[in-house]
Amino acid sequence: MSFKDSIDYPLQLNTIAARAGHQSDQETGAVIAPIHVSTTFERDADGSYPTGNVYARVGNPTRNKLEKILASLEGSTDCATFASGSAATASVFQTLSSGDHVLVSEDCYHGTMNILKTIFTRWGLQSSFVDMTNLEAIKHSILPNTKLLWLETPSNPMLKITEIKKVSDLAHSVNALCVADNTWATPMLQNPLNLGADLVVHSTTKYLGGHSDVLGGAVIASQDSPVFQSIREIQMTVGGVPSPFDCWLILRGLRTLHLRMQAHCDNAKLIAYFLEDHCAVESVHYPGLKSNPGHEVASNQMRDFGGMLSFQVKGGKQEALLTASRTKLFTRATSLGGTESLIEHRASIEGPNSTTPNNLLRVSVGIEDPNDLIRDLERALS
Repeated sequence: MSFKDSIDYPLQLNTIAARAGHQSDQETGAVIAPIHVSTTFERDADGSYPTGNVYARVGNPTRNKLEKILASLEGSTDCATFASGSAATASVFQTLSSGDHVLVSEDCYHGTMNILKTIFTRWGLQSSFVDMTNLEAIKHSILPNTKLLWLETPSNPMLKITEIKKVSDLAHSVNALCVADNTWATPMLQNPLNLGADLVVHSTTKYLGGHSDVLGGAVIASQDSPVFQSIREIQMTVGGVPSPFDCWLILRGLRTLHLRMQAHCDNAKLIAYFLEDHCAVESVHYPGLKSNPGHEVASNQMRDFGGMLSFQVKGGKQEALLTASRTKLFTRATSLGGTESLIEHRASIEGPNSTTPNNLLRVSVGIEDPNDLIRDLERALS
């Protein structure tokens, strides 16, 4: 029995996150539940499995606990976890058929774009990319065989904001699914299922794990549908599942998610204000700025504006690279969502086909003292 099963009133997100993995062990009294590493489980004499556990690829007590908590945070009951965010993303596309068409945000994680262009194109899945902030552009891009609209909001790396409710309504009007990558916002700031999305995808590597020490992904469904059953079948049959220890690490990270996200958001706002006024900065992309085109929509569908931002440096690619190289507290590294602040020249990471501006630096703002971070950027921009 989990702590939620004995409480007869709805819990707030902060409480659900803080108690993630809290289930006193009946045998030892341990406050934090143990990691179950067994790959197989005992049958009864009649061949049944009394605990419901059969084999680790099919299910595992630690993984089951993580899936239950992630579903609760997104206001659902159905979640499938994977060994990486990319594996979770691929499972969604694997539910489609050859000849189907996917419409994707043109500003999205380059890994998602690569999955579609380099792998699923060979399987006959069609995809096209559109500005998901422009409803008319979306309407004109929908084809008779469009089965899925994939959005990121805030987007990677330009932090564009998509109005989830309008896009999900449009998707449903043509009998297509709406899928939202909610990695950057996390359930603490935004719940796409409540705004009409059918599926939410997370790279649990990022803010949910929160310490840059574990890979993982998750797909969470608004309801137990045939599509989600297909995703569950892919999870169990193909077997791209997270290890019990990976699941435990993510559960550990979830317990401080609400506190970390507040610090990430607070720091990112202060840094965005600083950069917006700096003479060496061409533009800042952060929905918390009133000057940002997506500010109003973000204010309506998000509880806060997140810990990610990007900015463009005057002087082009070379000056952007030099700025990143001059930082001391910001580590030059890819990924995001850890307690440490990271900075990267995004176009270099994305490769020769990148559409990201060459003078853009993407920043994952950590939870260090914001004054120290601002001083570091000020020196690097000088």
